[in-house]
Amino acid sequence: MKKIAILGSTGSIGTQTLDVVRSNGDIEVLGISAGKNIEKLEEQIREFSPKLAAVWDEEKARELAVRTKDTNTRILAGMDGLLELASMEGTEILVTAIVGMLGIRPTIEAIRAGKDIALANKETLVTAGHLIMPMAKEYGVRILPVDSEHSAIFQALNGESRKEIHKLLITASGGPFRGKKRKDLEKATLQDTLKHPNWVMGQKITVDSATLVNKGLEVMEARWLFDVTLDQIQVVVQPQSVIHSMVEFEDGGIIAQLGTPDMRLPIQYALYYPHRRYLEGERLDFAKLGSITFEEPDMETFLGLPMAIRAAEEGGSMPTVFNASNELAVKKFLQQKIGFLDIYEIIGQSMERHKKIENPDLDEILAVENETYQWIESRW
Repeated sequence: MKKIAILGSTGSIGTQTLDVVRSNGDIEVLGISAGKNIEKLEEQIREFSPKLAAVWDEEKARELAVRTKDTNTRILAGMDGLLELASMEGTEILVTAIVGMLGIRPTIEAIRAGKDIALANKETLVTAGHLIMPMAKEYGVRILPVDSEHSAIFQALNGESRKEIHKLLITASGGPFRGKKRKDLEKATLQDTLKHPNWVMGQKITVDSATLVNKGLEVMEARWLFDVTLDQIQVVVQPQSVIHSMVEFEDGGIIAQLGTPDMRLPIQYALYYPHRRYLEGERLDFAKLGSITFEEPDMETFLGLPMAIRAAEEGGSMPTVFNASNELAVKKFLQQKIGFLDIYEIIGQSMERHKKIENPDLDEILAVENETYQWIESRW
């Protein structure tokens, strides 16, 4: 019986992780967490009977404790709760499906406790990859990518030497606005933005897909996961979302991982690595598919990708500024307080005014995040 804990069990990745648990029958969920969705968390407590459940919102945690007093699940609150869940005794794998930089400290705590990490939280490596990867090596912990693109690369590299990588080819769907130009995006609505053509995801990542920020974050993350330079990473638009990513090797050979757009596959692969299990669902039918097409990303219209690359090239604390400014900008967009193109404006201005810290520690990373938030709030 494999024993896991899930940070962010009520979100898109978290709920699909529980789908994988249901379909296999040999995974025990010892810990789960949510931000404030205690209705969903209560349902999960009653179905999976975890030992611990953590809620970020302390008032909601107290309410949940009352609602679940007839169960054996202990309710935790705040960051202390997340840290205890991340390092809890008995778990082998921590699924980090939590959104935002909130996931960094629990991930570090889990690594110190010797847990393997099924990583779905991009921000952990984007802002603190220089801390996380050496720490994982030190503690002998595996970082198992859950993002479909990084999982595809991870699968393509199985049995291959990472020293022989020539290039990583990260694919992108192009999002809901593929083919549009800047003038078309001036009146882009929230409803339009959330209509992803292929994937069913949470709201934040769906907006990031529309701006191509998500692809920029994936480039930044891939650099750390696979120990390559930025020059060795190329983004290719593949609108059908059938090729999830590719690896080109030194001899020119390319290995691609293909499949239907179903996040349960990379989740299950991470949980059972290096073994594969049967997964119910639609299979690729190449005769029906007919063709797979490719395009270059439009970096003049969708500024999220070039700004991310610039932040990665500058390094230090700049990726934290890029990530934090995007997080707050997307939050404001979801609240319909700003327009779609304002997201780029907020990120750009935040990066321009920041004085980079060369090699930030965790406290400095979190301080830069907070300072970036405050600066944006004072102007937008």
